[in-house]
Amino acid sequence: MEHVPWAVDLARRLLAEPLPTRWAHVQGVGHTAEDIAHIAGDDAELLICAAWLHDIGYAPDLVKAGFHPLDGARYLRDVEHADERLIRLVANHSCALIEARNRDLADDLNREFPSPADFLLDALTFCDMTTSPTGTPVNLDQRLAEAFERYGDGHLVTRSLTEARPQLQASTDRVLAALGR
Repeated sequence: MEHVPWAVDLARRLLAEPLPTRWAHVQGVGHTAEDIAHIAGDDAELLICAAWLHDIGYAPDLVKAGFHPLDGARYLRDVEHADERLIRLVANHSCALIEARNRDLADDLNREFPSPADFLLDALTFCDMTTSPTGTPVNLDQRLAEAFERYGDGHLVTRSLTEARPQLQASTDRVLAALGR
């Protein structure tokens, strides 16, 4: 687990001061990943690092495209020179392609960071979608209800999450099955 301290420190430096609520969420996602990492086998460290880094694209200094999965992945590629699999997980977490399409950024996302579309992406999505904005555990329905309330009807994020819901549910179900729940 040699790369986990780097991921935790990077996320802390980018998020803790400017975005304390986002940092609370990221801490919860990171701890969830640590708790379920055993289901990722040899990729446990990769899952944990991706969980800690999945939302760094919200950091004010990183915002370029205005879409956090893309901004975070570009930073990890261009500045941190991180592992390609890690970058692709950050870029594609929680059905990012659906929102990218709704933002007219799908071509950029697909070209630069093709989705790994594997169980590790399911596990990262599970960690994100079962953690509230304040870092507490929730179920998928609670997480989506909170997001819908926060963004409101008709918002691009609300529309994207509504479209993504079946895929988010499928990812969550696969992880719960692997956990024996």
